Amino acid sequence: MRVRILHASAPQWSAAAGHLDELIAGSGFQTVKRTARTVAGFIEVAGARAFVKRVAEDSWIKGWMSNFAGARARRVLRGAAMLEAVGFAHPRPLAAVEFVRLGAVRASAVISEELAGAEILSKVAFAGGRVRFRHRVAVSRAVADAVRRLHDAGIYTRDLQETNLLLARAAGAEAGSGAAQSASDAATRWTINFVDLEDFRRVRTVSDRRRMLNLVHLDRSIGRFVSRSQRLRFFYFYLGERPPRAEARRRVHRFIALRRRIDDRARRNHRPAGTAAIAPATPHSRAG
Repeated sequence: MRVRILHASAPQWSAAAGHLDELIAGSGFQTVKRTARTVAGFIEVAGARAFVKRVAEDSWIKGWMSNFAGARARRVLRGAAMLEAVGFAHPRPLAAVEFVRLGAVRASAVISEELAGAEILSKVAFAGGRVRFRHRVAVSRAVADAVRRLHDAGIYTRDLQETNLLLARAAGAEAGSGAAQSASDAATRWTINFVDLEDFRRVRTVSDRRRMLNLVHLDRSIGRFVSRSQRLRFFYFYLGERPPRAEARRRVHRFIALRRRIDDRARRNHRPAGTAAIAPATPHSRAG
């Protein structure tokens, strides 16, 4: 197959992209995921460690269409540019490549910088098995604030889930301990990195429905390990302030209705539907 290099941040990454399949097949490749279509893992080039994700197109028709609609690598570059333009953290693409045969894109791959020390939301929220109230609140506030600012900037993603949010300590920040530190102060200690950049879209205004869809998808992914009261607290953090009781009930009920429709659709498709939706009974009660 012909290798089409779309982007390379430096000569060594251009060289790596040119023989990426050899690097993936080599003994130095550290596999993270391998399926019929997807291979993901880590490589080391010139002493620098990087993350690679290679995804094959599942049909020739889609491969030909990718020349116009854009295969995954092109969409990742667009997503990275969107986030970069408005100052959101994400893994920087080091190289992007397409593998072409008979004019069709048969696969594409992206080499991204390693986010050293970053962990998915659930691992950070329950680091080392310790469940500390102030720590959980700080993490919840940081993530809710990042998602709200993303939407306010006119950007949303079609795949917002906890595994696509990597959290790292902000530069110069240290783990706080002591009652004097407020949850809002602690929240600023986290950098939220958005990953899986191919699913990001930019619009003039992110509609309420798109905002709710993102929140529901995230809620379904965190519902495995977070209580309903904690998820309700996250919802209010996202709103920025607690609205009047009537408005709070209206928004929570809208959220629940959308969550139930998505859960019902998931059950029909024989996928796990997660836990129950946020209970609407006491939207102004203090979260535990």
